[in-house]
Amino acid sequence: MNLRDLRYLVAVAEHRHFGRAAEACFVSQPTLSTQLKKLEDTLGVTLIERSNRQVMLSPAGEQIVEQAQKVLREVNALTGMAEQHRDPLGGDFRLGVIPTVAPYLLPKILAPIRKAFPNLRLQLTEAQTAPLTRMLKQGDLDALLLALPLNEENIRELVLFEEPFLFAASSQHPKAKQKKVSLDDLNDEQVLLLEDGHCLRDQALDVCNSHRAVENTNFRATSLETLRQMVAANIGITLMPQLAVQGRQAHIRYLPFAEPSPHRVVGLCWRSTSTRVPLLEQLGEVLKRTVTDILT
Repeated sequence: MNLRDLRYLVAVAEHRHFGRAAEACFVSQPTLSTQLKKLEDTLGVTLIERSNRQVMLSPAGEQIVEQAQKVLREVNALTGMAEQHRDPLGGDFRLGVIPTVAPYLLPKILAPIRKAFPNLRLQLTEAQTAPLTRMLKQGDLDALLLALPLNEENIRELVLFEEPFLFAASSQHPKAKQKKVSLDDLNDEQVLLLEDGHCLRDQALDVCNSHRAVENTNFRATSLETLRQMVAANIGITLMPQLAVQGRQAHIRYLPFAEPSPHRVVGLCWRSTSTRVPLLEQLGEVLKRTVTDILT
């Protein structure tokens, strides 16, 4: 038995699918399946009930996965302690970022992070809030960059910045010639939103539901870039985070909201038991300064 096999088992438990688990572990599916069979042989119990339709854990598998998660958390904590003592501001650092932040913010903050922490080896993971939170709790990530509040037990939240939403509409839209819009301008608009699982969808829905906007249920996007193209085609309007607006774009108008303007809060999260708090707090300050310069 080794830690790698425990990670494979936990991945299967999370994804309930051998292919997706193998992809998450960066190995081939046959390799993952072979190692899990060896783990079962070593333990002398069946951990996974296999069928053509689904992957289920056996009762023994459920208990062993729970224990494996504890083991992996402790191993990650041990590794973190060693890193901290060798170089409090260096070593491997695993950061998770949500998809509505990652492509727009990361290119702007990586250089300042490298300058402030030259010995830090940054490892990035992009995923939606739920899987990132699970990975943070399990010790597979050191921190998350996402929309707040997260409201999770034993997770510390540090607010970095407030990001305004802009009213994004086709240049052919009746309101496109306005300099500003109000929240009342959302009334009866067909609003395009992201698919379930994106925290930005929930935030936009809250705004829409309080101002009689109507979600266009015939379409849900997997990314902000897809939303952008649908808005350009005048299928509907959307709420676009300011960081995602990069210069002038053909066929789309981005209009600011008059006060009170809708916005989201973006922050840094980490386990309250983390051994890297000095690094995390300093990283938060670097991010605050950098994003303030970007947004002003």
